[in-house]
Amino acid sequence: MDYSTTRRITDTPEQERNLSFSEDGRTLYYSSERNGHWGIWRTTLTDKKDKYFTYAREMKEEQFSDSDETCFQPVVSPDGKYVAYLRDRTEIVVKPAKGGPAKSLLKGANYSYSDGDQYFAWSPDSRYLLTQYMGDGRWNNTDVALIDVESGDLTDLTESGYSDGSFRWALGGKAMTWESDKNGYRSHGSWGAEDDIYIMFFDTEAMTKMNQDKEDRYIAGLRDSKKKDEADTTKKKDKKPEKLKLNLEGRENRIVRLTRSSALLGDHYLTEDGKTLFYVTPLESGYGLCKMDIEKGDIKVVQRGVRGEIVPSKDGEYLFIFSRGTVTRLSILGGDSKSISYSGDYTYRPAAERDYIFSHTWKQVSEKFFDETIHGIDWAGYRDNYKRFLPYINNNFDFTELLSEMLGELNGSHTGARYYGGRGEAMSYLGVIFDPWYDGDGLRIAEVLPDGVLQLADPEIKAGDIVEAIDGHEIKAGQQWRKYLAGKAGKKTMIKVSKGGKKPVELFVEPSSSDKTLMYRRWVAQREKKVFEQTGGKVGYVHVEGMDSPSFREVYSKALGKYRNCESLIVDTRHNGGGWLHDDLATFLSGKLYAKYEPRGQYIGPEPFNKWYKPSCVLVCEDNYSDASAFPYVYKTLGLGKLVGAPVPGPMTAVWWETQVNPDIVFGIPQVGTLGLKENRYLEGLQIEPDVLIYNDPAAVLGGKDQQLEKAVSEMMKK
Repeated sequence: MDYSTTRRITDTPEQERNLSFSEDGRTLYYSSERNGHWGIWRTTLTDKKDKYFTYAREMKEEQFSDSDETCFQPVVSPDGKYVAYLRDRTEIVVKPAKGGPAKSLLKGANYSYSDGDQYFAWSPDSRYLLTQYMGDGRWNNTDVALIDVESGDLTDLTESGYSDGSFRWALGGKAMTWESDKNGYRSHGSWGAEDDIYIMFFDTEAMTKMNQDKEDRYIAGLRDSKKKDEADTTKKKDKKPEKLKLNLEGRENRIVRLTRSSALLGDHYLTEDGKTLFYVTPLESGYGLCKMDIEKGDIKVVQRGVRGEIVPSKDGEYLFIFSRGTVTRLSILGGDSKSISYSGDYTYRPAAERDYIFSHTWKQVSEKFFDETIHGIDWAGYRDNYKRFLPYINNNFDFTELLSEMLGELNGSHTGARYYGGRGEAMSYLGVIFDPWYDGDGLRIAEVLPDGVLQLADPEIKAGDIVEAIDGHEIKAGQQWRKYLAGKAGKKTMIKVSKGGKKPVELFVEPSSSDKTLMYRRWVAQREKKVFEQTGGKVGYVHVEGMDSPSFREVYSKALGKYRNCESLIVDTRHNGGGWLHDDLATFLSGKLYAKYEPRGQYIGPEPFNKWYKPSCVLVCEDNYSDASAFPYVYKTLGLGKLVGAPVPGPMTAVWWETQVNPDIVFGIPQVGTLGLKENRYLEGLQIEPDVLIYNDPAAVLGGKDQQLEKAVSEMMKK
């Protein structure tokens, strides 16, 4: 750590990750995907004279796991005798470091959505493992479980309906700390909750000792003739971890909430003496590392700009903080920090890298696609067919096109490959719509978007005004002008505008990177106005932009605010790209009025006050995607109202967009399918038929009409 010298351990076009040192530091275990399989590999110093990998003369690499198994994420036990790792992504196994068969400890209970989302941790005495636990359908509210490595017995420690995770052994193994959203503020629409840090004691004496205040410790000192200094750690460094005797009975009564307020927390660490809690939490600007005095409750900011992993040193004196590619060493007692310098290089083999990513993509799909039969296709045959073209591809644009073509053979939604490198300058915008039929000099404004760039710069600018020049470039009739706005987003740009035929004015503005939000607001406002005019305010209209929390809040606010007195509600989900909101929306629209609040005869509100309990209908169309396809299915299945519009093709899977070893390349794996109980089949590809079928005629749309909306209005006016 005193020098920036860095030694490369592997040199391959494939991925290596998940590092874990042996107890003596002479062997490094890691995951590597080679020969078509993820495996556990290790590199060992072979010369006894070598002490560090950095300056080693000889090293030996070998595969540690079986060659025909998908294995990764090795973690060496504290005593160095065993290596725990994942087999087939979720099965926890342990294998002797000196060789021998692997022992399975947990299989069939957990589910991996994305590689690297599983976590387990050795106890200090190397006898137990803490692990996340999803048995019996706990995917959305994971528990923390304990595994006895010797017997294989598993104990669900938290047994909670909330989400528990980010666990650590604490107090030398006599307790564990973890994060739970039990008491945290919850999102309004299925998008997570804030966490707190808790401690569960496996030893009553340890709990009593940690809860002592200053006077308790003074009294204990008076009674102790030996007057042991609890802060003395000189002997602790050489002492082997004691064999743990875990008291699991009544553990639910030995839980203490450590944090004073909930937050969207990062990593945490409780010092071995139980006196100080380090944790990553949001600050006034970004994230930072804080420490809390457990006894006093005082909280101090240790380091700002931190949002990464906290790793304690073996001697308990330091914390190593990994954040955004940097490593910092922090003294636990002194508080001083040091930046750890390091360097790294690699051999770029673009052709070999593409060959690896191709094989990796095929393998990931074969192991994670939601339908185990992969729709009955010859997936191996497609691999062989498309791989023939690899030698003729020399760039990533064509490569991701090849991947997309192969993935297209799956006949599934939520897949394809993308390449984000090599893009040119992005277009920028002025917050106006130009008249496409105008053929004179300059650009005639057909419409000014409210709160757009030009409208905010000069509220008097209106339709009919002419933009004559951009940054000194006069715009002549028929001239290509978009190049003058390329790369201008956020930069001071001079716009010359002729208002009402008068002398042009020069405005310095900062063009925006997109007018998408302004155009969306315009589209919604047009439909709100149409519904109001056609119904006289009897029917409300809300559009669900995305299946996310902000969209739910908008629907909730308008439905129970602006439209609370309307007789019915049109919920428009057209052109929605998805997310995760189907159950929240369905629950919101399924209210039943059962009481009213009327103190002294004055009506002040209904019950339920947080649901829509009047008639509604849902507008759908051909590009309702992902969860925006799931919601119409739920709405229709539960009989909440009518679907109006065009059929939805049923793209209903959950996807992991995996970033590759080249981070500019991603591809999607549709890996979670939903089984419809009524249909007894996957809902992927199940076309959802509207109750009232109507298509929008393209010519009518260009004329400003929305036939689907008009039909929804007529349906609601029947109520």
